Amino acid sequence: MRISGPWLESPATQHVLHLLEGAGYQALVVGGCVRNALIGVPVTDVDISTNARPQTVIALAEAAGLRAVPTGLEHGTVTLVVAGEGFEVTTFRRDVQTHGRHATVEFSDYLAEDAARRDFTMNALYARADGQVIDPLGGLPDLEARRLRFVGDAPARIREDYLRILRFFRFHAQYGDPQSGLDAEALAACAAGADGMGQLSAERITAEMRKLLAAPDPAPALAAMGQTGVLAHVLPGASPRAVPVLVHLEPASLAPDWLCRLVVLGGVIDRLRLTKAEFRALEHLRDRLGTVQTAAELGYALGQSLAESVVLARAALLETPLPPDWRADIAHGARAQFPLSARDLPHLQGPALGAELRRLERVWIASNFSMSKDALLG
Repeated sequence: MRISGPWLESPATQHVLHLLEGAGYQALVVGGCVRNALIGVPVTDVDISTNARPQTVIALAEAAGLRAVPTGLEHGTVTLVVAGEGFEVTTFRRDVQTHGRHATVEFSDYLAEDAARRDFTMNALYARADGQVIDPLGGLPDLEARRLRFVGDAPARIREDYLRILRFFRFHAQYGDPQSGLDAEALAACAAGADGMGQLSAERITAEMRKLLAAPDPAPALAAMGQTGVLAHVLPGASPRAVPVLVHLEPASLAPDWLCRLVVLGGVIDRLRLTKAEFRALEHLRDRLGTVQTAAELGYALGQSLAESVVLARAALLETPLPPDWRADIAHGARAQFPLSARDLPHLQGPALGAELRRLERVWIASNFSMSKDALLG
């Protein structure tokens, strides 16, 4: 089996691969780029594996006039920059000792040993410069079946890095077959290892949850997280019950909003590290869920995107249909501009001025934003 694509056939990619091969070393693209190419998903990052040691990679690159950045020498990774594009080149490795995220590794000459330390079989796929796929662990049948399995012993893979529990559910949401369910051995290992997630940083958990909740349909994965107790470790008190309703209601033309899905999940977000903008948006969403504001009023108060999330979240949690023409109504409110300012009420000042402006704004909103300045002042 062979893969192809502009990312593999680009002069930059081929230059790096041929640089190593020309010196007598193995050089293969690996992981997500091979997986995505096989299932027709866009390739964003190209990682390269080799049996050349890091210092050899640096020496070869510098001799060829390429910039070599030692981004992770202790783990065998050197970033080569070709025509402004970066390629992570990592030496084959085998684990000597694992202690959470930080494993003690030794460099290896064997691709099979490198494959054995990867997380999932569908990520342990390699390809040569000509696109010939190498599958040392039987990942191709799993990928074809959209079946996510840990490499080797699932509990051992999890003990190496407890973030792999979240990655398992996230990868299932992105690449798994929802009709086939999740791998039973993997689910049991995730449930058994869930307590180990306490050692994970908020940043790493948040990064995985962003990707999981932005998947086309995270509902099956979230349901499994709830059943295994994993969800309670990430979002205590959360319930995935309304998520499939939300996914069903979301218009195909709207990109999934991970914060809207997070609001529908509920629970305590202490284990997440949100940006200031995300936290403000989350507060707006939560605050407006219980109000009776119309779609147009929400559009005026929050803008198009955030108002759409509020309307969708409300409907999902209440399990009610979306209001007719809700997106058009939001757009109408988002475009509206209150026609009055303090200059239009020169006879008032201080608190009295602010109170009157707010009263007139309420009147204007109640008119569906239609009253003119003269009508409001008359």
